[in-house]
Amino acid sequence: MSFGYNVLGFGSHPNRSSVTPNVLYHVIAGGGGGGGANAGGGGAGGYLTGEFEISDGTGYAVLVGAGGAGAPGYGNYGSDGSNSVFSNLTTIGGGGGGPFNNVGRGGGSGGGGGYSGKLGGSGTSGQGYNGGYGGLGDGNSAVGPSLGSGAGGGASAVGGNAIPATGGVGNNGVTITATGSNLLIGGGGGGGGERTNSDGSTQGGAGGFGGGEGGGTGVAQDATVNTGGGGGGGRGSVPPSLAGGAGGSGLIIIVYHKSRTASFSGGVTQNTTTVGDNKVSVITAAGASKTVTFS
Repeated sequence: MSFGYNVLGFGSHPNRSSVTPNVLYHVIAGGGGGGGANAGGGGAGGYLTGEFEISDGTGYAVLVGAGGAGAPGYGNYGSDGSNSVFSNLTTIGGGGGGPFNNVGRGGGSGGGGGYSGKLGGSGTSGQGYNGGYGGLGDGNSAVGPSLGSGAGGGASAVGGNAIPATGGVGNNGVTITATGSNLLIGGGGGGGGERTNSDGSTQGGAGGFGGGEGGGTGVAQDATVNTGGGGGGGRGSVPPSLAGGAGGSGLIIIVYHKSRTASFSGGVTQNTTTVGDNKVSVITAAGASKTVTFS
């Protein structure tokens, strides 16, 4: 089980230069939705970080991907998350969680597999990891041992595999410190608990950083907005609560020298603060054809 890793921000990273203008970026896509009924958790959105030199007066594309919808019920996949974009970089939306009898979908990180021994979806190399696999259930809602479904993959590790009566755990993601505080993003959605055992012990797996908990005794949970987390997989007990949780929307963070100004096109939702010798712009919403221009 992975509990994520730190991505250094500018508390412990060289300050941006006013002579050579450059930016550090963190970009995460929208997370995938959880599958419906005995289902895998959604995969986290793909994640990229790095830096490049900027040119004043050039408009750089910004697009924050939406989270995928959770599956409405029995036998349905969760929807994939949407891509995020900064400049010429694209992060891939997380894969939807697989239903009870199928594999998870591929994406930035892959969705978890359904309970009947199905594999998780594949993650995108350099952006995320595969989903966990579901355990082979006995197919009888009144007889144990029953197994859960796989968790969605995260930005730092493969999603957890199912264990007896419990969905896989999605404890994976990254910690960003650029804003001056710890921001936890990119966790997979927890796998849904399989069919309810005679002792009522079915449990959903916990979500990772921003990921939703899988359904079990309770219903599947949505991921947290602007984390790119995956939605929880739907539980396998009785209707009407078999739906998967929704994936979390994505996020873009850009860090640049405080002497510079970033101007955003209309329709971009962002907040800019000064941290030491840097400005940090956190972009929480931006649709198609939106830009940021530096001066």
